[in-house]
Amino acid sequence: MTTATLLQNLLNGLAIGSVYVIFALGYTLVFSILRVINFAHSAVFTLGAYFTYVLTGSKFGFNGLLANGQGPFALPFPLAMLIGGLLAGLCGILIERVAFRPLRAKGADPLLSLVSSLGVAIAIVNLIQYLVGAEPYSYPANPFGVLSPAINFGSDRPVLIRTVQVVIFAVSIVIVIGLTFLINRTKLGKALQAVSEDTTTASLLGINPNRLILYTFFLSSFVGGIAGTLVGVSVSISGPYFGIAYGLKGLAVIILGGLGDIPGTVVGGFVLGLAEAFVPPQFIGYKDALAFALLIVVLLIRPQGILGRALIQKV
Repeated sequence: MTTATLLQNLLNGLAIGSVYVIFALGYTLVFSILRVINFAHSAVFTLGAYFTYVLTGSKFGFNGLLANGQGPFALPFPLAMLIGGLLAGLCGILIERVAFRPLRAKGADPLLSLVSSLGVAIAIVNLIQYLVGAEPYSYPANPFGVLSPAINFGSDRPVLIRTVQVVIFAVSIVIVIGLTFLINRTKLGKALQAVSEDTTTASLLGINPNRLILYTFFLSSFVGGIAGTLVGVSVSISGPYFGIAYGLKGLAVIILGGLGDIPGTVVGGFVLGLAEAFVPPQFIGYKDALAFALLIVVLLIRPQGILGRALIQKV
């Protein structure tokens, strides 16, 4: 393998891993508080992509209730992405109200919340298909304005990486730094840690767990919506179900890094992205299997994940 090929694969791996990191952080935020996976997160990921598509003034296809429809205005892509993420965050709040809070109020088994979120995900995906059909959609060409479509990192030999991949990497770094600061340095973050540790004790200390859980779902869905938009720009919106594959990879990432651990999610996402980038071209069709093969190997060696902590049971 030449130096240029090595650098190319490394850059591609960081770009792929960035997508996994942004997506899986949404899983991690909810799991750290409720100890349950929000399967509706993949549907929110898809919603974020469609919200941004509409806000850029793009036109829908010939199928669905909104056939040939178009957004009422065309916002610049960065602003559309931000508003699309906020709308996805509001959808996350609605999901918490519908699929999680009623069951939590009745003291239901967490497994029922997981099944409930899966039902909501299916409903959202089918609603998207009913409204806009199942055909793929692409964002307007060159959404980043004057930026070149690709950047050359090589000198003698070209080592090209798409501008959107650089943007995805930069956004993932900003999100990770922002969430780390929020969790560790703010009063809201301290309250979230308290609720994560013990909801009852946090309530006795004057913390409102339901409000903080709403904040968590908003943050989780906002991040998921941003991730959906960035992936949509990179590979287009392949249809209402395009978030499912990333949902499965996101599960692999959070288990690989350590359930409920933000640094672990970051490490797991980049490890998985780099591993996929170095799959030989003749085996590229099996790269999805690599994620779960790697997951099995890590769990056999370290069941709590790369940065996860072993569960200590008090007797």
